[in-house]
Amino acid sequence: MGEVPGLVVTGASGRMGQTLIRLVGAADKLRLVGCVERAGHPWIGRDVGEAMGGSHLGVKVTDDPLEAFAKAQAVVDFTSPAATVEFAALAAQARAVHVIGTTGLEAEHLAKIEAASRHAVIVRAGNMSLGVNLLVRLTQKVAAALDADWDVEVVEAHHRMKVDAPSGTALMLGQAAADGRGVSLEKARVSGRDGITGARERGTIGFSAIRGGDIVGEHDVIFASEGERIVLRHMATDRSIFARGALRAAAWGQGQKPGQYDMMDVLGI
Repeated sequence: MGEVPGLVVTGASGRMGQTLIRLVGAADKLRLVGCVERAGHPWIGRDVGEAMGGSHLGVKVTDDPLEAFAKAQAVVDFTSPAATVEFAALAAQARAVHVIGTTGLEAEHLAKIEAASRHAVIVRAGNMSLGVNLLVRLTQKVAAALDADWDVEVVEAHHRMKVDAPSGTALMLGQAAADGRGVSLEKARVSGRDGITGARERGTIGFSAIRGGDIVGEHDVIFASEGERIVLRHMATDRSIFARGALRAAAWGQGQKPGQYDMMDVLGI
């Protein structure tokens, strides 16, 4: 057997960063070799295990991503769109698998990530959980089976600290519904409603976002028609499900050809 691939976690002090660091310590398919934080962060130069309030792990937090990526075979990234674009270029330079769980990415960010994927493996998904990815596939199948007389609404709920809306997962689900119907999500999308909006336009795909407390993540896809409704639901109670999926993607990406992949590829569904 070859050496276990080395992993770098970006945004090490964040909720997902700390969850990833705890889980990779118990994994046998990856080993932690680097942790990255923004310049000026109080964790810079400290052992990450001690910074997290635990035992010494032998990995110091750095604000130099290129140095960290150079000794890694994989990078897991749940940060911000601007940081993710920078990391994509650096991970490609290092030929490291880049697993992206960052949400809020816009067209300009996606174009740069696509350019980086010509040189390295990128696994990008709005949600890394097995359950959510199965929900995405079910949403597409149900949407394909029903006509536009069935209204589609995506309702999502997250903790009060989440800064983007709709969530990346909600957009994945909306895209799945649009794909099932053979329509453009950009043209069909209606995000939030306020005031006198008029009657609902046939064929649209609505989005609503709830923010509050410490909700990890809840998503409903509602298909509503005259006299009946179909509700597909996923509820996350522990964010480690996303971290486990990301680590699985990092291991899966080893040896794949350069390109952009998603969790459907990783899971084979």
